[in-house]
Amino acid sequence: MTKKIQSAYARSGVDIENADLFVTAISRLVKQTHNSNVVKSIGGYASLYKITKDLFLAATTDGVGTKLKLAFDLNQHHTVGIDLVAMSVNDLLCVGAKPLFFLDYYATSSLDQRTAQSVLKGIVEGCKQAEMALVGGETAEMPGFYKKGEYDLAGFAVGLIQKNDILDDTQIKPGDVIIGLKSSGPHSNGFSLIRKLIREKYLLKKCLIPTKIYVREAKKLKPFLKGLAHITGSGFLNVPRMNENVDYDIQFPKNWKISNIFLELKKRGNLSWEELFTTFNMGIGMVCVVSKKHVAQLPKNIGIVILGSIKKASQKDRALVCISGPSFQVTLDYVK
Repeated sequence: MTKKIQSAYARSGVDIENADLFVTAISRLVKQTHNSNVVKSIGGYASLYKITKDLFLAATTDGVGTKLKLAFDLNQHHTVGIDLVAMSVNDLLCVGAKPLFFLDYYATSSLDQRTAQSVLKGIVEGCKQAEMALVGGETAEMPGFYKKGEYDLAGFAVGLIQKNDILDDTQIKPGDVIIGLKSSGPHSNGFSLIRKLIREKYLLKKCLIPTKIYVREAKKLKPFLKGLAHITGSGFLNVPRMNENVDYDIQFPKNWKISNIFLELKKRGNLSWEELFTTFNMGIGMVCVVSKKHVAQLPKNIGIVILGSIKKASQKDRALVCISGPSFQVTLDYVK
């Protein structure tokens, strides 16, 4: 569970702590449906379901959030289809799964062929990038429920994983190295705040750049990976989801340059560095953990950034994420 931060993001209408409490509450209900095949369920990046002794399905679902409002305002719908795939697929990768197939849900007041096909083309492009099949979906027309010209999206991804390939917290130890994979922009998080602070179309168009899909990078890193954290909602508070029993010392390189879009948001919203790092990915879409002895063997052409190391936990009831860089120093408190 994350610590509540009274941030500009909260004032824009998003209560992260309340969402955490909801997940905790419903987990007790969800467990009533479980059988012995459910190995890992609600609260993680993806749920695991045992098929055989050594083979598991991984499943996850997500949407695009209020980034859709930008698509409506700018009449640009292709990119959010890619976002839809990315937000679920990147979560599958965090448990070590290979993406298999995807389903989508598209709901609108009245079906506009041009808009719907543009969204679908983006979903297809996302599935191609993720090397997975789009096997089905649902289109729902709900007159009077959505505003004219608006729609909502949900995506559902399923992957396959061998028992020995499952990424879990037992693999991560003090002394391991933290690396980052660069993002393509804000991805699909923090847009309630982005829309509140930014009005210029040229900046909003930059924010519509789709979420990066990390399937190619994860395949190349697979022999070395001990943990993966998708930096989504709550920003770098996602990092301890790899292992809550250690601390994370993240040190951005001296030549690291924070993207102008994040600096502009900081300026306009008078945001602290803590608010930025608990809302946005700050240029890092995935945080990974590898053994120190493997750092020299990592592939060089996939946008890797060496970020720091795993430390022994300093407190029993929480994990600390200490982040420093050329102009910032932040300590994030992840309460178990």
